Amino acid sequence: MAGAAGPGTGPGAARGDGDDSLYPIAVLIDELRNEDVQLRLNSIKKLSTIALALGVERTRTELLPFLTDTIYDEDEVLLALAEQLGNFTGLVGGPDFAHCLLPPLESLATVEETVVRDKAVESLRQISQEHTPVALEAHFVPLVKRLASGDWFTSRTSACGLFSVCYPRASNAVKAEIRQHFRSLCSDDTPMVRRAAASKLGEFAKVLELDSVKSEIVPLFTNLASDEQDSVRLLAVEACVSIAQLLSQDDLEALVMPTLRQAAEDKSWRVRYMVADKFSELQKAVGPKITLNDLIPAFQNLLKDCEAEVRAAAAHKVKELCENLPTEGRETIIMNQILPFIKELVSDTNQHVKSALASVIMGLSTILGKENTIEHLLPLFLAQLKDECPEVRLNIISNLDCVNEVIGIRQLSQSLLPAIVELAEDAKWRVRLAIIEYMPLLAGQLGVEFFDEKLNSLCMAWLVDHVYAIREAATSNLMKLVQKFGTEWAQNTIVPKVLVMANDPNYLHRMTTLFCINALSEACGQEITTKQMLPIVLKMAGDQVANVRFNVAKSLQKIGPILDTDALQEEVKPVLQKLGQDEDMDVKYFAQEAISVLALA
Repeated sequence: MAGAAGPGTGPGAARGDGDDSLYPIAVLIDELRNEDVQLRLNSIKKLSTIALALGVERTRTELLPFLTDTIYDEDEVLLALAEQLGNFTGLVGGPDFAHCLLPPLESLATVEETVVRDKAVESLRQISQEHTPVALEAHFVPLVKRLASGDWFTSRTSACGLFSVCYPRASNAVKAEIRQHFRSLCSDDTPMVRRAAASKLGEFAKVLELDSVKSEIVPLFTNLASDEQDSVRLLAVEACVSIAQLLSQDDLEALVMPTLRQAAEDKSWRVRYMVADKFSELQKAVGPKITLNDLIPAFQNLLKDCEAEVRAAAAHKVKELCENLPTEGRETIIMNQILPFIKELVSDTNQHVKSALASVIMGLSTILGKENTIEHLLPLFLAQLKDECPEVRLNIISNLDCVNEVIGIRQLSQSLLPAIVELAEDAKWRVRLAIIEYMPLLAGQLGVEFFDEKLNSLCMAWLVDHVYAIREAATSNLMKLVQKFGTEWAQNTIVPKVLVMANDPNYLHRMTTLFCINALSEACGQEITTKQMLPIVLKMAGDQVANVRFNVAKSLQKIGPILDTDALQEEVKPVLQKLGQDEDMDVKYFAQEAISVLALA
């Protein structure tokens, strides 16, 4: 193995004759032989430094052959090597010598681990750009051909990712050979190879001449789209987007649409799912005429598909589909051809489908306008606000701003309130957390009076929730509400309720008071902080629970910069000094930290 690095480069030789120039590669050989994977990994990550030390010629004649001969390591070491080599052109003497990097990367492109192969292909693609057209045909294209006709499927799958980078700069004769190799991989016996070819079909089509796309790529697309393996067929759907962008409307109708129609009704739900998932891209690629004639009927079928996953994927695309329709006649198309199917989905048996729809349905109100929203969409929103699934209700509430722009939120407020209350008290704490995050948005839309009357009590109840994450979110929510409604509102409505909690028998609730004061002090300003909040914090310094006392020290440190010098010296300093002598180590530590930060020593 060491022999590959050149004669006399054994570790002993380097140190024995005192030739320092040989030392880096000797150390590399030592480390690459080491049993510790981490050491080998570090050694590979230092390759560029070693190459710099060796110089370009010795990197080409010693380091690269050594690396090529030692490719049999752990996957993570090989992955690091594949990544390093992609940036090695400068270290081997520039573009004229880029071909020297191909042998180790070719070996890496054939290993069993997919991640390593993919990284090797990525590096090869990078290096291909640095080849001159002559060098590309002399060195890179033969590599692609060798990989494409390799015995193992691993090399053939890697080849699929390299055709598109070498094709544009090749001569016509070589281009024909490249296309031939790609064709044979599309009909390879191994499904993994056909899958790799299908995934690169669209990319390859983009660099081909239009005649070749029609005569060669379209038949390949048709074959792959009717492959026996659904994992190949679904990748053909993805390629369809790229191919459709290259063809005229007439060619599209004749060559691509029959296959796409077939995919939308495929027996495998995974293929239908892919059509639903790529629907917006397909719609843009085929243009408005084919969308109306072909895609809308296909979309209707996907919205009532027997598999919930397909219906959910289609539901996610409802808003995008409607937005991408031509503005002329859009309203009629939505009302007649899409809305009836949406109404069905509102009461779907699967919660993921209903949730997917709820996340986009509000966006239709801006497209359909005020009257249609009130007449047709509002009943759907109200039904979703009463849905038994919390995610559905949450998705509606989180998108209320769309409706607010069109019809105003008052239309919804009567149904909104019970839904918010239910979510606020949901057994799952993550649901409660999500509704807290929307509270400032709701508050801004509903206005201060409605908020005080209906929602204020909820916000205060969250402060004493049994889950800490909820109490924490509720504290930050109060700060955002004060920023929205102003300090006067805070002084009259929020601060008194927060300060009452300072006497709560539960120490966790007493601590929440301190957290609220930390958050509110900045929003409320000096006067309210000094007059209303500071006395409570100072009083809590005598709490019998050490956790409360050290949080008092932290709170004083936080609100200190807001207070004036008199309050700091006369009120805060004595309390912190007393806490600095506390029997509890943590209390003492945080008190002393506060003294030093506030410069009260």
